[in-house]
Amino acid sequence: MQPPVNDTTADLWQRAQHFLATNQSVDAQKALLALIEQAPEHVRAHLLLGALAYADGRLRDAARHSLDAGRLPLKDISTLHNAVMALLRTGEVELARRKMNDPLLQRCDDGSMIARFANAQQMIGNHREALKLLDRAIALGIDSADIRYLRSIQLMFNGRTDEAKTELEKCLRAGVRYGRASVTLARLHKQSAENNHLVFIREQLRHVARGSEDHAAFEFAQYKELEDIGDYQEAWRALERGNRIMYSRLNHDPRRENRLLEQLIAKTTSTDIEAQAAAPGSHPIFVIGMPRSGTTLLDRILGNHSMVTPAGELGDYARQLRWSADHVSDLAIDETMLAKLAELDLAETGRRYLHQTQWRSPDTSYFTDKLPANYLWAGLIARSLPDARILHLVRDPMDVCFSNYRAFFGGGYAYSYDLDALAQHYLGYRKIMRHWHATMPGRILDVRYDGLTHEPDKTIREVFSFCGLPYEPGCIDLGRNQTAVATLSAMQVRDGIRQDSFNQWRHYGQQLSALNERIALSPD
Repeated sequence: MQPPVNDTTADLWQRAQHFLATNQSVDAQKALLALIEQAPEHVRAHLLLGALAYADGRLRDAARHSLDAGRLPLKDISTLHNAVMALLRTGEVELARRKMNDPLLQRCDDGSMIARFANAQQMIGNHREALKLLDRAIALGIDSADIRYLRSIQLMFNGRTDEAKTELEKCLRAGVRYGRASVTLARLHKQSAENNHLVFIREQLRHVARGSEDHAAFEFAQYKELEDIGDYQEAWRALERGNRIMYSRLNHDPRRENRLLEQLIAKTTSTDIEAQAAAPGSHPIFVIGMPRSGTTLLDRILGNHSMVTPAGELGDYARQLRWSADHVSDLAIDETMLAKLAELDLAETGRRYLHQTQWRSPDTSYFTDKLPANYLWAGLIARSLPDARILHLVRDPMDVCFSNYRAFFGGGYAYSYDLDALAQHYLGYRKIMRHWHATMPGRILDVRYDGLTHEPDKTIREVFSFCGLPYEPGCIDLGRNQTAVATLSAMQVRDGIRQDSFNQWRHYGQQLSALNERIALSPD
């Protein structure tokens, strides 16, 4: 329900709706601004203004209107959900998570709405709360393949593997071609010749929509299970088919990616850090590198330290960069962002980042931010957050590239689905990391993955020293860390430090020879 309105505000609201229905967004905005001048408590007007600003690419205005809405008392669960999603969309995570403590949600008995809030909690990394909400939704009668799949993912993130397996099987029995569930099930355990899902997977492949993401996912599932039983020839064929489908679905332009990277390097030749007073509160430890390079392993070890909270993969730094540039984009980097780099107030970016993240570590001095793709912004991170530590995971080139190619990231990391694009992306990644090391020597610590796995105690002592953390014994015991793991490595890291993740690409040495030759040109 909205607050009582007089005839003028009601008329303005109706006029705004008319203008929107007839694609007159400028006039709609004028009507809504006049409305909130008379009735500043009109939540729906604030939310609609925010949506119009966002659609127009004005991120700061969108965030301001979302905050105005979120700070008002909300009268119904639907409006609460709209406000939370508007806040998340504009990078206002801190208020969004507080709004999800609203008594409206605690009293809600609408299972479908509760499931939507579970998704919002997942978006900010509150995986235990997301699982609780999914359980509530199911208890209220909400049940579908999608719900079962989402619950299986949350169970897996929270370390409840056997229950995750049961949920995935329920999802796959629901009568839909659910490729993502199949590939997740294949990853839960190593399959054997006697116990696998290949018959089921091949039956699904006969009927799934050709060229769909589910089609690709079933091929990735087939690859994983064939590799597990040692049929490498057929495994490669399935992996190649799955990657080909995904790459054809995604709009990836390697040449544009390379141009953007060259422009980023050209625009960041100086990364002098301006003197800033030490920020109060906890400070981030950024863990960066290629996906599948060992960032999750290092994050879990750091999270065992008494002074560190493992916060997982946070998108907050890129969100605050976009706010500083007043630019809406789903891309990590684009031409508009690069054009505005020189005018960004990076000190303000840093303050905003801390405001959106420090709530994650109320009782520790540090928190980890292990989003691998933050390597793109390492120089800007150093300037905007001078108290931050930056750790860069370095893994063997072929090991990390093959691990990307076999991963199935869904709609993310488009480069990973094509060997030529993967090679170019890897070479670009190495180039930008050499650039950051050259422009700010000593600011980033390279942490070798083989050091973490073969000499973990020695390596982690170096990491702790770089971060200003006192050494604490036992941090390499991954079993101590019971926090959620929300990455593809969720199953691996719960098994402890492993020695079997090297040279797996050699099963496909002939097929990967061209990739090997190209990336061998990159100096470390």
